[in-house]
Amino acid sequence: MESINTKKAPAAVGPYVQGMVHDGLIFTSGQLPINPENGELVMDIEAAAKQSLTNVLEIVKEAGGKLENIIKVNIYVKDMNDFGKVNKVYEEFFGSHKPARSCVEVARLPKDGVIEIEAIAYK
Repeated sequence: MESINTKKAPAAVGPYVQGMVHDGLIFTSGQLPINPENGELVMDIEAAAKQSLTNVLEIVKEAGGKLENIIKVNIYVKDMNDFGKVNKVYEEFFGSHKPARSCVEVARLPKDGVIEIEAIAYK
């Protein structure tokens, strides 16, 4: 197993790594919409979804993957009423690539974020 660490995604906010690689699979930790350049937590749901997806992709890229290698995405939202806005950003981000996906509403996220996204990809 190999742990993944990149400065192009925010550092972990707890005792875990940004991602792990095992047998050619890349597992990212959940990514809050934190801008890695300034540490700011993005709260607008559309900008937050894009930031979380970007953070996930940067971890996948650091591990040797690319956007088209993402095979499963889990999205955790604070408010399911934002589902349509998240879907729009998600569709623009992935284009014609369509990974398997789950999206669930959660009671609360770390740092009181509005979204958290994790993914599984391959090298």
